[in-house]
Amino acid sequence: MSQSNDRPGPGLGRRGEMLVAVQFVLMIIFAVTPVWHPGLSPALLAELLLPRLILAIPFALAALVLGAMGSHHIRDYLTPLPYPVDHSQLVQHGVYSLVRHPLYASLLSAALAWTLYSISLSHLLLLVIGFLFFDFKARKEEAWLSERHPEYRDYAARVSKFIPYLY
Repeated sequence: MSQSNDRPGPGLGRRGEMLVAVQFVLMIIFAVTPVWHPGLSPALLAELLLPRLILAIPFALAALVLGAMGSHHIRDYLTPLPYPVDHSQLVQHGVYSLVRHPLYASLLSAALAWTLYSISLSHLLLLVIGFLFFDFKARKEEAWLSERHPEYRDYAARVSKFIPYLY
C-alpha cells in the first residue's frame, strides 16, 4: 500500500475524516448564519420576490436532481468519506457523465439557491468559502480515485468537476 493510502495527508485522517468534519461544520455555519442584506428594505425585498424565486428555483431543482441522481448512480460505493471504498468501481454514467462530483455540486447549488433567494451577502461569502473547500476536497478525492482507477485521469479530462461543460 502506498503512503498516500496509509496517510492521505497531514491532519486529514486516514480516509479524509477531517474533510468530512469540516464539511459538516461549514454546512451548519451556513444554516445558522443570519441573512445579511444591508440597504434592502422589507418593501424592496417583497417587490423582488418573483425575480428572487425565478433565479433561485432552477438552482434548487438542480440541487435536488444532482443529489438524487448522484446518490442513485453511486449507491453501491456511497460513503461520507472522500476516500473510495475498497470495492469501488469508477462510475461514469448518468449524472456522472455530466459532472465528476454531483453530490458536492448539489450542495453548492442548494447554497446558491438560498443565497440568490435571500440576497444575503453573508451567505454569498460562505458560498465562496464552500466552493473553495469542495474544490480542495474534490482534488484530494480525485488523487485517491486516480490511484485506485487508472482510467480516472481520462474521465477527468472529459467531464467537468462541478458545473457541466464549464468547471
